[in-house]
Amino acid sequence: MVRDKVEEQTIVRFRNKTAAQELRHAKRVLAVTGAGISADSGLPTYRGIGGLYSDGKETEDGMTIEEALSGYIMNTRPDICWKYIYQIESACRAAKPNAAHKALVALQSKFEQFTVLTQNVDGLHRSAGTKNLIEIHGNIQDLFCTSCGHEKYVTNFESMKIPPDCERCGALVRPRVVLFGEMLPMRAVSKLYEIMEQGLDAVISIGTTSVFPYIAEPVLRAARNKAITIEINPGDTEVSHVVRYRLRDRAVNILPELLKHLS
Repeated sequence: MVRDKVEEQTIVRFRNKTAAQELRHAKRVLAVTGAGISADSGLPTYRGIGGLYSDGKETEDGMTIEEALSGYIMNTRPDICWKYIYQIESACRAAKPNAAHKALVALQSKFEQFTVLTQNVDGLHRSAGTKNLIEIHGNIQDLFCTSCGHEKYVTNFESMKIPPDCERCGALVRPRVVLFGEMLPMRAVSKLYEIMEQGLDAVISIGTTSVFPYIAEPVLRAARNKAITIEINPGDTEVSHVVRYRLRDRAVNILPELLKHLS
């Protein structure tokens, strides 16, 4: 058992070094991140918020978490929706960017264009200093009024009235995140497709199961175009079968080493 683990780690390190050698020739790179990259910041992976919600399990309000965190419930029962948004924000509140987030920031200087596409709403990429960032599901700290559109950035919900009212017009305030049943933000989608249409030399998938088509597509498209494809994830995902380099480990272990190989 121990021997097998050591051998697997050796293989991962070799593949990481080989992937880095190929990346030296890349100019346009896209990194796609999911909840796995924030796990080492103390945040749970998707079924998450502390693993409170398992598939199909109802919340204390008699609905699934997908229903509670839907656009419909935000509009009809904002008190319920905001209760679970507050739980998510509470989990994010003490989290800090980890070595994987910081490694991605350092990678920005290694390529002509380096973009991070994240599904995470925790704001850790932004806090770490990522410049070219697409927050496809939004950021939980970006609040806006559903009536007058007044915007506010809030780093801590602890002292807020829940659900909050707009300080200007008194209407409902909500975070600029994509709730279940809502459309993706068109500006973010347009930016993603613009980057893909311009062509990518490499796509790195990090800590995501890639179940959403718009998250898997950059990897699948890059694989079809014979671009460099790298996946960093301890488990199997929807794109594991197509990537050139499959690195079975946590992002906090792999990305700093990848950065060293490129330095």
